[in-house]
Amino acid sequence: MIELLTSRTPNGHKVSIALEEMDMPYTVTPISLQDKVQKETWFQDLNPNGRIPVIIDHDDEDFVVIESGAILVYLAEKSGQLLPVAPKGRSLVMQWLMFQMGGIGPMMGQANVFYRYFPEKLPSAISRYQNESRRLFEVLNTRLTDNEWLAGDYSIADIANWAWVRTHEWSGASIEGLDHLIRWHEVIAARPACEKGVAVPHRREDIPLADLVKTGQEMVTI
Repeated sequence: MIELLTSRTPNGHKVSIALEEMDMPYTVTPISLQDKVQKETWFQDLNPNGRIPVIIDHDDEDFVVIESGAILVYLAEKSGQLLPVAPKGRSLVMQWLMFQMGGIGPMMGQANVFYRYFPEKLPSAISRYQNESRRLFEVLNTRLTDNEWLAGDYSIADIANWAWVRTHEWSGASIEGLDHLIRWHEVIAARPACEKGVAVPHRREDIPLADLVKTGQEMVTI
């Protein structure tokens, strides 16, 4: 059984979506970023970097995997799904997974910080990260012009990028006019596993969604 320690963030959703797509049994341990649970000693014993998500594979000597991209690869290899075995196919998936890890995630994350959370509004910083996020969206759009998916068949590369792209409004970055990206985004959003994955962990029922969004609890990327 996989134990997923996570929060409602794009990086967390990458893993919960993958688990749903792979139909792998898992349990969820919610981690409250607002309460800084990720900085507590017991959590940092699992991940010294103090970040979610983390998985523990209780079927394999409680093996711990950190870093969302590494978790996706581990789960794909364990399940034999969403990552080709052939070198070229595998390389394509890894290329577009790394595109998200090194580009989409960090740039949108910084856009979130300066657009949503930083106490002082710095227009130059906000525009810099929003513009770079938009540029990266355009790269995805170009890739998707003649490709249904980012790397051959639907894969962990699509999951990783979509989990971030779906939050573009929170970052203040537009996907307007990027028709191929929008098509891809809408198709993935309609997948049942994705609908289930983005609901993990379940939000507190006593807090309306609108209030969560206002306070930033839906998209914290700490």
